[in-house]
Amino acid sequence: MSCALITGITGQDGLYLSELLLQKGYDVYGLIRGQNNPKAGLVAETVPDVRVLAGDLTDLSSVLRALQISQPDEVYNLGAISFVAYSWKQAALTSDVTGKGVLNILEAVRIYAGSDLSKVRFYQASSSEMFGKAQQAPQSESTLLWPRSPYGVAKVFGHYMTINYRESYGMHASSGMLFNHESPRRGIEFVTRKVSRGVAAIKLGLLDTLVMGNLEARRDWGYAGDYVDAMWRMLQQPEGDDYVVATGETHSVRDLLKTAFEVVGIENWQDYVEHDPALLRPAEVDALVGDSSKARQKLGWAPTVSFPELVRMMVESDLEHMQARQVETSRLGINGR
Repeated sequence: MSCALITGITGQDGLYLSELLLQKGYDVYGLIRGQNNPKAGLVAETVPDVRVLAGDLTDLSSVLRALQISQPDEVYNLGAISFVAYSWKQAALTSDVTGKGVLNILEAVRIYAGSDLSKVRFYQASSSEMFGKAQQAPQSESTLLWPRSPYGVAKVFGHYMTINYRESYGMHASSGMLFNHESPRRGIEFVTRKVSRGVAAIKLGLLDTLVMGNLEARRDWGYAGDYVDAMWRMLQQPEGDDYVVATGETHSVRDLLKTAFEVVGIENWQDYVEHDPALLRPAEVDALVGDSSKARQKLGWAPTVSFPELVRMMVESDLEHMQARQVETSRLGINGR
């Protein structure tokens, strides 16, 4: 039986990856930061067979301890401060966790594996935000990296550090250069979930308008459940490598809004959306779209969920949860609004 250790297990990717690995018969351990982490209950509820370990990517000794306890065959580093807008407010912390944290876990794996580095395979969650001011379209593994946020810069550091450990020590280390991937489990701070929740709330009469920033930014959006499958496939290859994972299609935030409102039968969506310049990024990334030819050819990977299907999935999930809360609050005699 194979064993995996996942950092960042409380996020959408960590939960989907845990489910995938458990279905494949893995023993799965998850690293959770902080005492009384509020998301620990989510892990216990969603993937109760995962064994939770305490640790922090900024503390090498705690990561090494987690490796010694779990004795994994595969390590998936999904842990990061991943909300791009937040990275301008906490640039140093983002650099420590999202950037230097990668170095800490790579070094911990190297120390743990000792002279037999082949016994542990490592996955690093790289990001399309590394391309930033994209120098070509679509973006591939060889496209120049030009990050436009502290988050993107930190991801570039972790990406190149992963390559360095692969080339310096012969470690089986792969980076997944994943483009935007979403799901009903996406954090509420991200634009896709902000839209799906906002549209659901407007449909139910709980919200009047949705306040947005840049509606013209274009992204390559896929389904997180598809993308964790690509992660696993990377670590089944004979050697570590870098792979772009993307749908190859680009949609604007405007497209996202239109599609989401269509799910609930609202055509005049512009009447429900307000623009706030304060929500614009200091340095905008205008458009990203990935070329996943390498992943499709070498990994046999392909996305299974289309953009409209993804948006429908998210809006309907938020509608269901909000309606359930309305029923519950009405039972308690509380005004759900």
